[in-house]
This record gives sequence, structure tokens and C-alpha cells, in this order.
Amino acid sequence: MRLASTAHTSRPWRIHEITRDFRLEDVWALPTPGGPDDLPYLVEQIAQGSGKPPSPVYRALFAIRWQLGRLFGWDKENDGLGGRVQSLRDRLPEDLRDAPRGPEVRSNPFTSVYQLHDEWVAEIANRTVHAVMHIGWVQDGTTGRYRGQMAVLVKPNGPFGFLYMLGIKPFRYVGVYPALLRAMGRQWQATADRRKSGGVSPVA
Repeated sequence: MRLASTAHTSRPWRIHEITRDFRLEDVWALPTPGGPDDLPYLVEQIAQGSGKPPSPVYRALFAIRWQLGRLFGWDKENDGLGGRVQSLRDRLPEDLRDAPRGPEVRSNPFTSVYQLHDEWVAEIANRTVHAVMHIGWVQDGTTGRYRGQMAVLVKPNGPFGFLYMLGIKPFRYVGVYPALLRAMGRQWQATADRRKSGGVSPVA
């Protein structure tokens, strides 16, 4: 479920300190109910992948995106982190630099920035945009339990990046996010018993 921007901006996340020049693009409630200390399990799931790939439409959209990236050179190394843009790691205050960085992300081209008890941050950069995925762990007021919350923050690369983000917006809402959240929820439920029994090792 998509949430109002205030669901992210009203919380005292540490991410606010280092993304003042980014724009909040989306905020989503994740179908991942759990206890107060379960964020590491969600981080592990995202980093390792959400099991079965989402829908054929989802896979097709990403296949087209990567093909276009190769064709137009959007994803060259010198346009990414440490090339066109500096990593958010370079902005971290000392206490966050000393915090765990988070896992290696194998399921997509994001790179971990930092991980705390209730938030995890990963980033990606290419010729079009510098984007941040913020995963928070929040109390669900409707159930009293906790769940994940995903915010996407972006810094488009000039007019081209702005037009690119505008152009892909309908596809994100129709073909990407719904399929991604469904797959995430299925995987979370599939591992619920293993989490309760300690059979899933969280990333610390």
C-alpha cells in the first residue's frame, strides 16, 4: 500500500541528515508483519532476493530497462557511485560510519550504506539518477505489531534524469511496485515459521 509522504518525513530517521538534496519519490507499507526486532530478517530477504521472481510484466520491464541501459550507456561504471556521484557513505556522521554497513545486496544493483536497529539504507547511481532505498521498521497502529516501510528518494541527473523519472513513473506504479510487494509478502510468509524457530539467520 502506498503511503503519504509524512509516513516517512515525520519519523526521526537518520537518513534525513544525509539526503537533504534528494526528493522523496514514494513511500510504501510492506506486507511483512513481525516483532520489534525483525528488521534484520527483512534486510536479509531483500539483499538475497525475494524468492520466485514477481510477475512476467515485472521481469519484462526490468529486462527492457537493462537493455536500454546497455544501448545508451546509462549504467557505465564511471556514471555510478564513486564516479559521477559520491556515495552517501562519504556524508555519514561518525557514529553512522561506525555502525554496521549492512549486507552485500545480491538481488539488485544497490549498495548498502548503513544498518541500524530500525532502518537500513542502500543506494544506486547511474547516468539518470542517484537513488536511495530506505527500509524502516515501524509499529503498525492497526495491529500493534511491526512491519517494514520502504521509502525511495531520488536525485535526478539534470533535465534528462528528471524526464526519465517522469517517464517511468506509470510503469513503476502499475507493473513494478505491486508485483514486488506481492512477492515480498509471499516470501515473508513462507519463512515465518523458520524465523520463529530460529531457522533463518538475520544479517547483523
